[in-house]
Amino acid sequence: MPSRPSKRLQTFANPSPRRDYRIAMEIPEFTCLCPLTGQPDFATLSLEYVPDRLCVELKSLKLYIWSYRDQGAFHEAVTNRICDDLVRALRPRHLRLTAKFNVRGGIFTSVVAEHRKKGWKATT
Repeated sequence: MPSRPSKRLQTFANPSPRRDYRIAMEIPEFTCLCPLTGQPDFATLSLEYVPDRLCVELKSLKLYIWSYRDQGAFHEAVTNRICDDLVRALRPRHLRLTAKFNVRGGIFTSVVAEHRKKGWKATT
């Protein structure tokens, strides 16, 4: 049975919870719709996080990102929504999501949303 988009982010236990380490992912095929025109918007998402107890399972992340394909959203709103959902699922020590949207009307837009666990300071 083929995969379907899903808003469910699955996690697994961090294999090294005592160590601060960074996980970085690049997602070059993000799409959503312009809420005003209905035209597609394309972006590359760069996700970096320092896990605490949980890590995100990659297939669920792929299906989650796919779930935005037919949704209208402003760049700022969708970037912050994805960041919030990831923080809610993972409770990371630190997370940064950068969304670099393709040119639209002669303007490139990049949105950076960041979360830092209260009291956490990078050890590197």
